[in-house]
Amino acid sequence: MRDHIDLTIKAMLIPNTNQTNLAELAEPKQNHQHFKIFKPYGFLSQFVPESRKKKHLLGELYNFPDKTMAIGRLDHDSEGLLLLTTDGMMSYQIRNKGIEKEYYVQVDGEITVDAISQLQNGVEIGINGTKYLTLPCKAFKLDCEPKLPTRGRKIRDPRHGPTSWISITLGEGKNRQIRKMTAAVGFATLRLVRVRIGNIHIDSLIAGDVATLSNFDAALKRQ
Repeated sequence: MRDHIDLTIKAMLIPNTNQTNLAELAEPKQNHQHFKIFKPYGFLSQFVPESRKKKHLLGELYNFPDKTMAIGRLDHDSEGLLLLTTDGMMSYQIRNKGIEKEYYVQVDGEITVDAISQLQNGVEIGINGTKYLTLPCKAFKLDCEPKLPTRGRKIRDPRHGPTSWISITLGEGKNRQIRKMTAAVGFATLRLVRVRIGNIHIDSLIAGDVATLSNFDAALKRQ
């Protein structure tokens, strides 16, 4: 009996080899970094250049850490708020929760009440060669021109006619959706600036500015 007890005590004192190996293999918890930037006109929402295209890339704006990725995208001729992170899981969550995205849109001509109503209720646009009816959204005319930094490239000569500014807020994000929507109601988009994603706002950033964020909890909350 005594021998049996001694063996049991020795077994308890011997390290569990399997547990030790698992602990060694476990990856250390990574401290991810998050950013919000004001993407300037003419920049691609990416870090890797495309073949045969000489476009400005996000890496020119700041010394971002390795594995930084853009969450969603803005076309090269669109501007404004873009979120970046080193956390792929956080990127996935934000892109798949239907989080509101608000845009200030300058259109060619004086936008009409009927056009605003059509935008609110959904309009038919083309996506990859097929017809698509956009989901209902928030849209209204801005009382005055928003305070935004001057775009790097001139919009057009004011003598060519009036323009107006509208706010459009979407939960979806098809390719060039805003531009296609305003065109569908007879008003071409001249300038497109994203000003909000969830509860994260562009605030006082100007084109090219980069600001660090502690987390994206605000963006994950629905409005």
